[in-house]
Amino acid sequence: MRRFSLWMKAHPAFGDSLIAGFLLLFDLGVAATAVDRGVSFSAFLAVTLLMLGPLPFRRHHPLGASYLILAGGFLQLFTHGGSNGIPVRGSDFALAVALYTLVAYVGRKAGLVYAAWLLAGTMLWAIFQIGEIQAVLLVFLVFVIFGFSWAMGEFIGARRAYQRELEQRLVLLETERDQQAKIAVGEERSRIARELHDVVAHAVSVMIVHADGAAYAIRTQPEMAENAVRTIAETGRLALTEMRRLLGVLRSEDAETQWAPQPDARGVVELAENTRAAGVPVRLEIAGDVENLPAGVGLSVYRIVQEALTNTIKHAGTGTSALVRIARTPEELRLEVVDNGFGTPHDVVKVSGGNGLIGMRERAAVLGGDFEAGPNPGGGWRVRATFPLAA
Repeated sequence: MRRFSLWMKAHPAFGDSLIAGFLLLFDLGVAATAVDRGVSFSAFLAVTLLMLGPLPFRRHHPLGASYLILAGGFLQLFTHGGSNGIPVRGSDFALAVALYTLVAYVGRKAGLVYAAWLLAGTMLWAIFQIGEIQAVLLVFLVFVIFGFSWAMGEFIGARRAYQRELEQRLVLLETERDQQAKIAVGEERSRIARELHDVVAHAVSVMIVHADGAAYAIRTQPEMAENAVRTIAETGRLALTEMRRLLGVLRSEDAETQWAPQPDARGVVELAENTRAAGVPVRLEIAGDVENLPAGVGLSVYRIVQEALTNTIKHAGTGTSALVRIARTPEELRLEVVDNGFGTPHDVVKVSGGNGLIGMRERAAVLGGDFEAGPNPGGGWRVRATFPLAA
């Protein structure tokens, strides 16, 4: 039954055709009586076609169908002649259906115009085709029917408007949900890309430097080459472990993943030592307490220093030294990484694709900080970042 109801809702012309057929049965029942009273059968048939034929199309073409029905009503008024004509026939109810259709599907203005035509036709019908006593009762009954049609049209029209508004809101909510999902996916992809870049780029850069050193020293200084190879292996294992943890989180939320604490500003000391081991002297200056920084600030400081020192290793050239300054005040934390190499900004972007600089800038922006990177006036490259700490 529910399936049939849904099918009827999807095919409203079928239900309207049933209404037209039901009214047609009434018309056929009085056809012989109308002909006996002097009504031409061709006129009777023309009125039937005009008033019942448009009913199946009233929802798709409400104005056209309604005024065809009205034309049939006026044709009946002038062809069913005098007091000998039948006062009411089944197709007359199509006028009430047309009024309901205009109010529900077009609007009140169209309904008022149509109601005015119905009022005029009803008064003419009452004056010319029925007696005075009959007129009072029948006109009252006609007005009741038309009033009921108007009320039903108002109710259904308001319900349709409410449903349209709900549908529009649902569409907007779905669109907003999809947009938020796309934004969340984009942000997550950017975050994952930053983490992978920071982990892999630093580890690979250290491994390359040590591999080059081992290749040069393998014949003349085998002990130094052995230490370099050992450092390469250790750095590779650490990078592989961190990547496995990150990939374990991405694969499944249900999997039991081994969690490790995120690095923070205290890990900058280890970064400096690793960079010195790679052959780049690093001087570290820390002013203020960096142990109890907010987690996001501590991680960003670590990653920015890591990326800056990685760029120094890759692009600054031989004989380069670096300076890392971290200064904390009650209001903000200032970070600066400076080297005196001869690499150019073009080299940095050309080799790395600019992803490292983009990642550093994004980390600072997410926390409401400022970031700048560029050539140092005294030569080399300089990276500066500022993070607000005050509430």
